[in-house]
Amino acid sequence: MATLPIFRRMMPQRLLALAVVIKFGATAFMAHAVESVNSASAMFNEPVIPGFHADPSICRVGDDFYLVNSSFEYFPGVPIFHSRDLVHWQQLGHVLTRKSQLNLDHMRASGGIFAPTLRYHDGTFYMITTLVWGGGNFYVTSTNAAGPWSDPVWLDKDGIDPSLFFDDNGKVYYTRQVGGEHGFSGQQLLNVQTGKLEGDIKELWRGTGGRWPEGPHLYKINGKYYLMISEGGTSYDHSLTVARSDSPWGPFEPDPKNPILTHRHLPENPFQAMGHGDLVETPDGWWVAFLGFRPQGGQFHHLGRETFLAPVTWENGWPVINDGKPIAATVKAPKLPPHPWPDEPARDEFEAASLRPCWTFIRNPEMQNYSLTERPGWLRLKGSAVSLNDVASPTFVGRCQTDFNSRMAAKISFEPQQTNEEAGLVLRGNDRNHVEIVVTRHDGKRSVGLRKVLDGQVVEPVIYQEVPAGGLVLSIQAAPLSYEFFWAGTDGLKHRLGSARTRDLSTETLTAQKGAAFDFTGVIVGMFASGNGQANTTPADFDWFEYDGQDTVQSASTPSAPDVRER
Repeated sequence: MATLPIFRRMMPQRLLALAVVIKFGATAFMAHAVESVNSASAMFNEPVIPGFHADPSICRVGDDFYLVNSSFEYFPGVPIFHSRDLVHWQQLGHVLTRKSQLNLDHMRASGGIFAPTLRYHDGTFYMITTLVWGGGNFYVTSTNAAGPWSDPVWLDKDGIDPSLFFDDNGKVYYTRQVGGEHGFSGQQLLNVQTGKLEGDIKELWRGTGGRWPEGPHLYKINGKYYLMISEGGTSYDHSLTVARSDSPWGPFEPDPKNPILTHRHLPENPFQAMGHGDLVETPDGWWVAFLGFRPQGGQFHHLGRETFLAPVTWENGWPVINDGKPIAATVKAPKLPPHPWPDEPARDEFEAASLRPCWTFIRNPEMQNYSLTERPGWLRLKGSAVSLNDVASPTFVGRCQTDFNSRMAAKISFEPQQTNEEAGLVLRGNDRNHVEIVVTRHDGKRSVGLRKVLDGQVVEPVIYQEVPAGGLVLSIQAAPLSYEFFWAGTDGLKHRLGSARTRDLSTETLTAQKGAAFDFTGVIVGMFASGNGQANTTPADFDWFEYDGQDTVQSASTPSAPDVRER
């Protein structure tokens, strides 16, 4: 049976074919447009990496910058980006590309990989993170940011949001959040050669009193040790706070002007939940990468937590973010030589030997259900018994929605033989919340349906329309508050199926559902196939997928009273 290599390679001389069917590599990912990029007054648009790209961690190697994000239940794990000017970012691939590195079998939605930290020391990259509801804290290493990365070195299950600091005396400090909602930043020494922890965990700082004092990073700047953390939970009360000490073990003195970043007092600002940051020094001074989100139609954000960037200055030995002002929609760019990457085409024709790294799977994919070779120029998906509702790995390939206004479309060739067989295009919030255009058999005829699954229940009625023989183009037109769903046959005439609200896939809605944990992700749009309890008898072939981002100016409506303030 033909197999599917996941990612196109950027540096084939450095990447090895794996014993399993997964390969990995790099291709371009473009951030938001930059204004006046060649002028001294160059500005860039926030967020710098839009869509579901939470918990950024950044490091510098010479003139290059690298950044990683959380990936939760999606595979491969930990997307990694490269930039030379902090504004244009290219996705190199992912850090965790093998099941031996990341086993997500039956991982609950919004479980999995939380808050990675990326560091570089003495020729080696280190990525440390937590597999939540899994094996705990671990790190992997590589001499090349594009990989391949080592198998995990497992440390412990005590805490989340781990970070590493390499001191100039050769010691390595392993810092993480311990104790949950009312916990603290704890620290031990780590021997990175053996993976062994030294001594007992020591409490460093509990923050300024906010909930969830988390995401700690330790730095040494001008002889002082700085500990920067997030407080308030990763929602509307989110903030960054900092403390300093003459010793990496404390005692830590808090900044009298804490928090150094928050929008919790600015409910009408289009950017909310600013926090979880990481500092980086550049030839143009210090900068901080951090997360935030953009609510729409009140307090409902559906694109997920996104990556922002702001300048940092120093006053009386304390960091000051963005001159102490709120984060605006446009920010003056770093005074670094502009380095844009080649534009990625909106349409993926599936003509390469592997997929671009923007594509992702739900948990560990069953690779026998995917092929780029059985029908050259097409992506073949073989629907298994697993459905989109199952806490498993349905046959699904998706990517982040990164624009409020966008058109997402795919051309499909699929002839279902039974009523259980379906394939199509889906907007996924999690296993219990998704909206899809399905090609299936209904009343004995090939039909297209619009199905909404919200809080685990199908919203009736499901709208079906009979479709003619031949290929179909399924499309979704996104706006800040709504989605519109369409199909077209070989005649090119577009037929409307219906609409859905973006708020129904928002973090606030999903988190508020009975028995739900906090939703940490954002909308993923993808192609899928499923036999809903038994395997499909015929494959679904996709000729192309198109993502046309249409946000020219970032739009965000005014939030109203809060309804979710959980972590």
